[in-house]
Amino acid sequence: MSLRAPDFDSPAFRTALGRFATGVTIVTTTHPETGNPVGLTVSSFNSVSLNPPLVLWSLTQDSSNLRAFEQTERYIIHVLAADQLELARRFSKGTAQERFADANYTLNEYGLPKLANESCAAWFECYSRNRYHEGDHMILIGEVERCGHTHSLPLVYHAGSFDLTPQAILNKE
Repeated sequence: MSLRAPDFDSPAFRTALGRFATGVTIVTTTHPETGNPVGLTVSSFNSVSLNPPLVLWSLTQDSSNLRAFEQTERYIIHVLAADQLELARRFSKGTAQERFADANYTLNEYGLPKLANESCAAWFECYSRNRYHEGDHMILIGEVERCGHTHSLPLVYHAGSFDLTPQAILNKE
């Protein structure tokens, strides 16, 4: 069988993908060359395997952070809580300095910026196991070395914008 040409354009594809609600994460590391903190908002996060514990996320090929994540050995994925909308927005634009300004974080044993545990819904400290360039993105597979969670409700991204979690919607009614 051969591949059929798509019967849709990029905006239609993006709209269809937007119907799938996802969580919102901030992925952090330090730049391997400068040692400066690097971080960005990511909604393309998924589990891959329980044994070994693997997760994946993807980064657009034209990201200013691509080089840092191509070279780093480790990174931290922070699943944001519903009350961290401002942090999600801050880490989606601006410079690294602007993103980390006033952010509540410490450095872990590898010197990676780790957002305060009590602020996030969950976190995953990962060893960068594999990277694949596909289409206009780089797919990163991380082997989870440490993880944890709180009982905070997660921040959700849906239909091109941040959304309330189902529980938050129920509580408003």
